[in-house]
Amino acid sequence: MKYLTLLLLTATPAFADTAVVESVTYTNGRFDVTLSHPDTGWDHYADGWRIELADGTILGTRVLAHPHVEEQPFTRSSQIAVPEGVDTVFVRTSDHVDGWADATTPFALN
Repeated sequence: MKYLTLLLLTATPAFADTAVVESVTYTNGRFDVTLSHPDTGWDHYADGWRIELADGTILGTRVLAHPHVEEQPFTRSSQIAVPEGVDTVFVRTSDHVDGWADATTPFALN
């Protein structure tokens, strides 16, 4: 039984550590998004965030090209146009292993 337990522990994936949105600002069409994620290096790191509407429409995506092991939390920016009349957007994060998170973080533009 001890060996079965060990086999199961090594054969099952770890629970996902999704990137956490620490803060968001929006000024003159530019989103500044601060994330934290337990980056371990090239094998597992936060690799992006995107701005979505409530219906899931993607307004823009910011690709994060490398790990930020020693820089946590970290902020990256992107110019993303928001349609007239939209007062809330949603930030979705991604990491290199688990892909896009199921959950989003709402952000009020006003």
